[in-house]
Amino acid sequence: MSGRKILHMHFGKEGGAERFFVNLVQAFDERGMEQRFIVRPGRIWRDEIAAIGPITENHYRRLSLTTPILTWQTHRMIRRWQPDVIMAWMSRSSRLIPDYAPAMKLTRLGDYPRHLRHFRHNDAIVANTPGIAEKCRRLGWTGELRVISNFAREVTVAPVSRAGMTTPEDAFVIAGAGRFVRRKGFETLVEAAAKIPGAWLWLIGEGEERAALEALVERLGIAARTRFTGWVEEPMNIIASASVFAMPSRHEPLGNVILEAWQTGVPAVSTRSEGPSWFIREDEDALLCEIGDAEGMAAAITRIRDEAGLGARLAEAGRRRLDAEFAKGPVVDAYEELFDMKKRGQPPRR
Repeated sequence: MSGRKILHMHFGKEGGAERFFVNLVQAFDERGMEQRFIVRPGRIWRDEIAAIGPITENHYRRLSLTTPILTWQTHRMIRRWQPDVIMAWMSRSSRLIPDYAPAMKLTRLGDYPRHLRHFRHNDAIVANTPGIAEKCRRLGWTGELRVISNFAREVTVAPVSRAGMTTPEDAFVIAGAGRFVRRKGFETLVEAAAKIPGAWLWLIGEGEERAALEALVERLGIAARTRFTGWVEEPMNIIASASVFAMPSRHEPLGNVILEAWQTGVPAVSTRSEGPSWFIREDEDALLCEIGDAEGMAAAITRIRDEAGLGARLAEAGRRRLDAEFAKGPVVDAYEELFDMKKRGQPPRR
């Protein structure tokens, strides 16, 4: 058992990055780590971490009367609890990291930072892709910097029934999942689906662009073949019942949903956004198309539908990559090795 104490500070929004936060917290718990959390109120995953450790809830807005109170409470709790690791998730949370020498202080980045001002007390930065790490170096970070990627949740996938999705059993179904925001590019996926005669579209998620997407499927004449699921507890159960998974993002630092598609055994198509361009081996474990290219996405999806054996080959190769390179054990080992640097001596500082 580890016995290590970790304080997590996380003020992100709902989405794939937040799901990975829960994954990693649960993996640390399995290794016997004692954990506490400071998060936004009302997170849909709150109950999943509540059984692991105490939770403090705060929006942590810069211009808020509660921010100085939270800062004082956090620093007092750190002095009394004496964590071994203080782990911020993304730049915003890093502002709350104090200059507390006994702990390993790090920020886990799942997106590209604009500056390094919030990292003044950090001992290390963890980036989940090489591109994010390179951006940190270009911004001037000279301290400890690790690339530690994500892993997909270890779940027993239980595919939903097509009937439960009011979808014909023999339909060719395209699934997409994530937050409905502009950077995710879901309009490209809708336009691609509309170009494939008879294709059905399942959109898993929620967000500010939902009304616009609903209007688009109406305008393109595919509303009767489109299903909006809203947020669901386990998206992989829906993805597993689809024929193909497509990720149309304009900007995607990693693309955790591709890893989840690989876990379900469903072939994947993605735009050439940052993360997928790094880890996907084109035509070996997934197909790629240009960002914003509905024609190209439709062509890739149609290839999987029409080319005998292609979908199965892509899905099998994706599963092998998942097991070999994005498995829970090696990822958690990498974090533990970083945490132990403090025991071996002070890591480099900026």
